[in-house]
Amino acid sequence: MPGRGPPTRSPDMTASTEQTGARTAEAAGTISDARERIDALDDRIIGLVQERMAVSCVIQEARIASGGRRVNLSREMEILGRYREELGKPGTTLAMTLLELCRGRI
Repeated sequence: MPGRGPPTRSPDMTASTEQTGARTAEAAGTISDARERIDALDDRIIGLVQERMAVSCVIQEARIASGGRRVNLSREMEILGRYREELGKPGTTLAMTLLELCRGRI
């Protein structure tokens, strides 16, 4: 009987739905577009982290040159608190990772 078998899909639709995990071409398109936005955001985030690392290096060098310590723990606690307040508990983990990238492990 015609129309009783599984729907046929074009090769393009099958490829895009398999890549996205979507079950319809419309959802696959939405997911693909959103993934492009996420990739662009990730590029910006990485660039900002690299910029933060460079600024942190300037601060550390100035602090050390003036006879201070490389790390200011009270400032780091402020940063941890800010990320925790804005992003919840995972924000603390993110802040710790940023701090580690910017100053290395203590």
